[in-house]
Amino acid sequence: MASDFETVKLHFGKGERPAEILGHFANRHGLITGATGTGKTVTVQVLAENFSRLGVPVFVTDVKGDVSGLSQAGKEKEKLIARAEKLGVKDYKFEGSSTVFWDIYRKYGHPVRTTLMELGPMLLGRFLELSDVQEGVLNVGFKMAQDEKLALLDLKDLQQLLSYMGDNYQDVSNKYGRVTSSSIGAIQRRLLKLEQQGAEMLLGEPAIELSDLMKQDLSGNGIISIMDSRDLIQNPQMYATFMLWLMTELFESLPEVGDQPLPKLILFFDEAHLIFNDAPKALLQKIEQVARLVRSKGVGIYFCTQSPGDVPETILGQLANKVQHALRSYTPKDQKVIRAAAESFRPNPNFDTEEAITQLGVGEALVSTLDENGAPSVVDWVKISPPRCRMGPANDEERKTVMSRSPIGDKYDDDMDKDSAFEKLQKRQEQIEKQKKEAEEALEREKADQKRVRGRRGDTFIEAAGKTVVRRFGTKIVNALWKSFFGKR
Repeated sequence: MASDFETVKLHFGKGERPAEILGHFANRHGLITGATGTGKTVTVQVLAENFSRLGVPVFVTDVKGDVSGLSQAGKEKEKLIARAEKLGVKDYKFEGSSTVFWDIYRKYGHPVRTTLMELGPMLLGRFLELSDVQEGVLNVGFKMAQDEKLALLDLKDLQQLLSYMGDNYQDVSNKYGRVTSSSIGAIQRRLLKLEQQGAEMLLGEPAIELSDLMKQDLSGNGIISIMDSRDLIQNPQMYATFMLWLMTELFESLPEVGDQPLPKLILFFDEAHLIFNDAPKALLQKIEQVARLVRSKGVGIYFCTQSPGDVPETILGQLANKVQHALRSYTPKDQKVIRAAAESFRPNPNFDTEEAITQLGVGEALVSTLDENGAPSVVDWVKISPPRCRMGPANDEERKTVMSRSPIGDKYDDDMDKDSAFEKLQKRQEQIEKQKKEAEEALEREKADQKRVRGRRGDTFIEAAGKTVVRRFGTKIVNALWKSFFGKR
């Protein structure tokens, strides 16, 4: 495949030939798999720091805390220096990369937030594990908020909206379709559960700006954004929802760029199987669409998980750059997984791929990337290059030092609470209650007036007859007196 620019190569190991990812194919996504303890985290570190050195910003989720070592220089060891020389690593030295720490729970990095409107009803529905009927009610709520210009930013906005829909369910049903109090109640209970899990920390403002994940330092190196996920991974649905939101947001927000010598952003998602576990068909189709099309926006996504079988085949077919660390064969199911992994590579006549997967040492992998023609290369048995950074976590003091010189500063550290759906619906509900109270008071006054009228006693027959006689007799007397004084003389 011919290109109008010079090919940039990212070198990360060596086997029969150098293991390289071509810069203009780095956005064709990738897969890093292998059993625990086989070297996946170090491979992620090597790829991330090499992308960074080429000027490509990187975003990586840190599930165990080890990836944070990217911010620190590695410890000098003769063994690592010798390995780097043997594998042809140029300008090898021990150094950390420019990093920014992020953390939804705000313990180990800058806060990460998005709004409910940006998250959308589909992802929120999966986050809440709603039924189809309940998700339909949620869609009605989002549509109503959009029509009436009610900003849904955080959980209290949605809770207020649902309360309003419950109080006015007949009007809402007439306009948008049937809404039941039972479905609203079910959603409210799920929201309460999310709030107890700390989900309100993800939702709100200031929302993260994608441009802050796509920065370079003063030397032109791509900044590596590390999202600490040690606490987040305890809530798998929240972790998966965040990753899906980030992919979708990049797809919907970034412009088309076509072929570029290097991608604009590389994402590494650890424990990627959580994205696909129990995902409904509609959501899997959305993920497949994003994976297929986001590469034209200059974004490459690299999924990290234990087995290729953790990723649906429709998604697996979109992952062109593959790094397979060792897998262990203990059961017939394990053997089946290994066989499937081996069959996904172009065979190498020099070794049996299926057998090699079980014999790989720590820091070794089977690698296949796209060649100059855009075709998968023959699989190669590769020794991964040593990282320049620390192969282990940064400590708390080192994190604080990194954050103190963060290019993001304190931009996201304080919460904002703008007028949104909560405030507007609260005022509207107060107005409704006021009008209702005034109407009730007017009705009470009317009833009181009617009661007073009914309380007057009517005349009896004798009293009425007496009044008639008096009127007639009185009229005659008056006439006689008139004639007496003013009549003719």
